[in-house]
Amino acid sequence: MTDLKRVLTEPYRIFFLAAGLYAIFALLVWELWLGIHFAGGMVSAMPFAAAPHLWHAHEMIFGYASAALGGFFLTAVPNWTDSKEAARAFVALAAGIWIAGRLAIWFSGALPPALVAALDLAFLPLLGAKIALMLVKRPKPQNVAFLGFLALIWAGNLMVHLEWLGVADTLDTGLRVGLFALCLMIAVLGGRVTPGFTRNALKRAGHPEATLPRTSKPLDLATTALIALVPLALLMQVPPLVPAVLAVTSGTMQIVRVAFWGPLLIWRQPILWALHLGMVMLGAGLLFWGLSAFGLGSEVAALHLLGIGAVGGMTLAVMSRAVLGHTGRALVAPGMVALSYGLVALAAGLRWLASSLSGDLYFPLMLMTGALWIAAFTLYVVCLWPAFTGPRAGGAG
Repeated sequence: MTDLKRVLTEPYRIFFLAAGLYAIFALLVWELWLGIHFAGGMVSAMPFAAAPHLWHAHEMIFGYASAALGGFFLTAVPNWTDSKEAARAFVALAAGIWIAGRLAIWFSGALPPALVAALDLAFLPLLGAKIALMLVKRPKPQNVAFLGFLALIWAGNLMVHLEWLGVADTLDTGLRVGLFALCLMIAVLGGRVTPGFTRNALKRAGHPEATLPRTSKPLDLATTALIALVPLALLMQVPPLVPAVLAVTSGTMQIVRVAFWGPLLIWRQPILWALHLGMVMLGAGLLFWGLSAFGLGSEVAALHLLGIGAVGGMTLAVMSRAVLGHTGRALVAPGMVALSYGLVALAAGLRWLASSLSGDLYFPLMLMTGALWIAAFTLYVVCLWPAFTGPRAGGAG
């Protein structure tokens, strides 16, 4: 089997590889634009129609993250429902539509806005329809809910395009709705896998039952419900202090959740502490974003703590673990992948610091943030390239 055929055989290969490559490309473009301006130059024209900072925000939320979601759901849902995996033709079609959306946004300066919107908005409905067809076999409410989460992300993207079409002034809200819907997805999925993986690892290591991670269903439900209300409140355009209070409360509760999962017991296992760190970043980002509405801190800083630390950190942790596990490799993060986890966390901290400060340090910190992100995903792609393109461990597949 050729490398290309193998990549297209399983959705986690093509989409998790695409996510990593696009994470590098999108930040290289952003880093180049920032660097030119820091050096006193000026970029007069870009192939995309949006302002560079809006292209950057849109593509990280609706471009990079949607690829990560595609790989995750097309791999996980067949296991949840005991369904057949998506056919190679569908995987190739879905990947092609995702790529078409990225190209449409990139060349949007020369394309009709309606065509750009149609191409960019096509991927998530296709993904949702495929998931729905598989969930029909075992329509558990906790899994069906993910269709609603995907719809929220899609609604945020639609709001962005409505402004680009000149229909409504909804771009800023749309970006935030998309980001907070991703945070909701992470709160639910991370709340499942983080304590579960941690418990299994600690049991294998011989830890006594009393020290194993504990979960509280009421706390989990309350936290995720409050997080879900944040993007819904933004959609309904309620007074700003309402989503702020929801974010402060849910962020605090999210940090409490993680405290019960034994985070101090797994510091020697990067593949686990990366999950814990991402979930802590989620809580901290929500907390700081809510406080910013009361004049305490920078909203942009908090949004990037969520975008880089929570979304970036959790997707990197989950994607790398899935690639290792599904290709028959040991669930131990290779050294370069473990380093990538730390680099993303450091990038989140520096980006938070950059927006919290003003003056001469702003651009250097921004450029350092981008360099750390690029380095992290380059390590991820390079280290896991044999897993993406090669046969399963042992030579099968």
